[in-house]
Amino acid sequence: MKLSKAWRLGMKDMQQMLPTHRHRSQIKGPTWIIVLISMVCVFLVVAYIYPPQTSSACYIFSVSSCETFSSWLPPSVRVLSDDEVASDVVISSILNTPPMVSKNPKIAFMFLSVGSLPFEKLWDKFFQGHEGRFSIYIHASRDKPVHTSRHFFNREIRSGKVEWGTISMVDAEKRLLANALKDLDNQHFVLLSDSCVPLRDFDYVYNYLMYTNLSFIDSFSDPGPHGSGRYSEHMLPEVEKKFFRKGAQWFTMKRQHAVIVMADSLYYAKFRDYCRPGMEGSRNCYADEHFLPTFFHMHDPNGIANWSVTHVDWSEHKWHPKTYEKKDISEQLIKNITSISESIHVTSEDKKETMIDPCLWNGMNRPCYLFARKFLPETLDSMIDLFENYTTKP
Repeated sequence: MKLSKAWRLGMKDMQQMLPTHRHRSQIKGPTWIIVLISMVCVFLVVAYIYPPQTSSACYIFSVSSCETFSSWLPPSVRVLSDDEVASDVVISSILNTPPMVSKNPKIAFMFLSVGSLPFEKLWDKFFQGHEGRFSIYIHASRDKPVHTSRHFFNREIRSGKVEWGTISMVDAEKRLLANALKDLDNQHFVLLSDSCVPLRDFDYVYNYLMYTNLSFIDSFSDPGPHGSGRYSEHMLPEVEKKFFRKGAQWFTMKRQHAVIVMADSLYYAKFRDYCRPGMEGSRNCYADEHFLPTFFHMHDPNGIANWSVTHVDWSEHKWHPKTYEKKDISEQLIKNITSISESIHVTSEDKKETMIDPCLWNGMNRPCYLFARKFLPETLDSMIDLFENYTTKP
């Protein structure tokens, strides 16, 4: 009993004798915590400034832990290469320069064909009486065209071989643009195929294209195998997957946009080298469907309409659009096409998501289409017979 009491007293005496030890223990814990937190902060800052280049840098973490860790960090800003800086400066300067004012503004109609134009007589009726308000350029990749209309005589440019789905399609488009840009009065540029027909009269087309600041370039996001599934990481760092777009090649383009297409070499080279049939095994990429839609989505997304004014019917869900035969031609067919006021895009995923957007012209919902394809040569006479009726009715 005395021993127990003595022991308790001894403990009290010791606690009173050692007040400084108790005080140190209270400070020691928080101090080390602060030091530890400081070390972790330094580690995070260093990891952010000098991110790991290989998986071995994540030695103390599992792969999933490294991914989670990196997701905590704010996105780093990529330093642009010299070529990107130079390209962006040129493109921005062109877009920010006020458009050239012409006393006689014209539309350049650029025909991409293999030889003669089967609908030349129909186009002759379309152009008749509007001389001085249009220019014509023909890229004939195989045979020298035989002409039936005076408007088309001697309008061929130096042409090169064109293979479907390859960068040679884009090369042909650029040849047409380059030649059309020589005429300073050309203010808008229309790309057409040899199977295209006009759906409206010349005045309607002229006013539709000239009195808006938009280029009618088709561009939409398709996350499926025939959209972003065609993207190659070899396009990095200049072209990121999130910017990759798809669209029909049949465009109309204002002069500023035509100039930046000709000024660019950096982005064109990415699609020339890494977007072609047979890429990386069985994957196919078609530059004419992706280059311009991606290029303009990156550099002037608000300057394009995101739809084409050339109607193409993909309702048969084949590799090629519906081809119109003589038996298909009627005034009702033309009326049906010209009454469409919404653009429709369908993704290539299994679920095939459909995106429907109004065709806005200067903020107003207007009919979408001025031209249409693919029409067989056998439809020429029927289209000529209908032309006066379907182009004069509102």
